[in-house]
Amino acid sequence: MSPARRSLLAVFTGHGKGKTTAALGVLLRAWGHDLRAVMISFVKAKSGNWGEQKAARKIGVEVIASGRGFTWLSKDLQEDKALAGEGWRMAQEKISSGLYDVVILDEFTYPLSYGWLPLADVIDFLVNRPEGVSIIVTGRDAPQPLIDAADLVTEMREVKHPFEAGVKALPGIDF
Repeated sequence: MSPARRSLLAVFTGHGKGKTTAALGVLLRAWGHDLRAVMISFVKAKSGNWGEQKAARKIGVEVIASGRGFTWLSKDLQEDKALAGEGWRMAQEKISSGLYDVVILDEFTYPLSYGWLPLADVIDFLVNRPEGVSIIVTGRDAPQPLIDAADLVTEMREVKHPFEAGVKALPGIDF
């Protein structure tokens, strides 16, 4: 990163819980500093009404679901791929618009690691984004070229998870 650059490309990855939650913390912090933020989720279903979407509406921040749900359960991967392409085009527009200081690409590592988007082109765009726009990418298995290009990488490592003891996802904690 150039010392003059006033933004970051950050990646929150790993198999532990907390990647999206950490990104939402950045979103909330940005909002608190009167920065303009948007989050685009590449897996969550457009029809969902997740806790982060409800909270974002209350504070006037865009949180956009651009997927169909958990892709690993999909019966139509071509449609999931097409939705990822649409989400990426939307993300490029938001990043380039001059309207946002922080753009969160939630669960974006999945379309990258599945090969649904051209990795080199995506990284080139993210690295050469407009000055002053910070990008947060979340998701498991971040591709090494993305990690190499990032200014900040945090890996969440699962140590213990209540799901192993049969505890289902909790509203307000997990979604």
